[in-house]
Amino acid sequence: MEILWFIIVAFMLAMYVVLDGFDIGAGIIHLLVAKTDDERRIVLNSIGPVWDGNEVWILAAGGTLYFAFPLLYASSFSGFYLPLIIVLWLLMLRGLGIEFRHHIHHTLWKSFWDVVFSCASILLAVFFGAALGNVVRGVPLNQEGYFFEPLWTTFTIVPESGILDWFTTLMGLVALFTLTTHGANYVAMKTEGEVQLRARNVASKSVWGVIVTSVPALLVVTSIRPEIWNNFSSHAWGYIFPLFDVLGLAGMLYFNFRKQDGMTFLSSTTFIAGMLASTAFGLFPNVLPASTDPNLSLTIYNVSAKSYGLGVGLAWWILGIVFAAGYFIFIYRTFRGKVALPTEESGY
Repeated sequence: MEILWFIIVAFMLAMYVVLDGFDIGAGIIHLLVAKTDDERRIVLNSIGPVWDGNEVWILAAGGTLYFAFPLLYASSFSGFYLPLIIVLWLLMLRGLGIEFRHHIHHTLWKSFWDVVFSCASILLAVFFGAALGNVVRGVPLNQEGYFFEPLWTTFTIVPESGILDWFTTLMGLVALFTLTTHGANYVAMKTEGEVQLRARNVASKSVWGVIVTSVPALLVVTSIRPEIWNNFSSHAWGYIFPLFDVLGLAGMLYFNFRKQDGMTFLSSTTFIAGMLASTAFGLFPNVLPASTDPNLSLTIYNVSAKSYGLGVGLAWWILGIVFAAGYFIFIYRTFRGKVALPTEESGY
């Protein structure tokens, strides 16, 4: 049962990164691909009907984590308190940037919220990547399974390191380029004209940033946590996840060149899913490795709830995910196709 809930939580987090990832990416490229007010409205309208719904996945993942792995929830939310508050503010600023810009029809007002929206999206991508880097690198857990990390210490990989060091910053850059490409692919798929052409151009350049940062990141992960490959050695079928990475990366290059925006977006989705699945597979059964003593690491077995509770919760989770899937299918089918500029500036 613990393995099933590990898969469920990993699935929900991957869904959040894939879905809200293109929202964040659209914010990152907002000022690059949209030069006029109408073009910026087009970019916002491409994500307008879905961006807030996409963020439900991280809330649901947090609730599922609280139910299935309560000690992990308590440890990570207390140890990562500072970056979580920063992320919360960045999420709010993104929402404010989207919702507030059309309330006052003044160039300065709109430009201010456009910059807020874009800058918050950039920082959010970096912090999400740094968070993944912390999980891979490990955190200074104590005997009770708790820890605290400052924002940074020596900026080097040491047992008592902070949230940010050179490795987690590198992972932040991987996330930044990945979500930039993912968002650009989505905007190109949903728009036409100059905005579409600029989005394709951004995607064609940022994908090389993904390659340039991902390769050294992979080498560093192998160096600081070589045991991450143990599961792949024991279960060769797990190599299908890194294969998805390679296929997704190749697809982004090929389909962008062919101007097949839908397939390019599917390729970046495959790359993100493969990257996260590879990380989860490599870390299993660890959910939060300890940088101080491997024996203190949190695993799915020493942080999970009781079997009875996990069984009851599974029935409710299935019911909830059916309703959520139905809602998302309805929304995405309703707003499928290219976006059009509304005659009135109502926001979406």
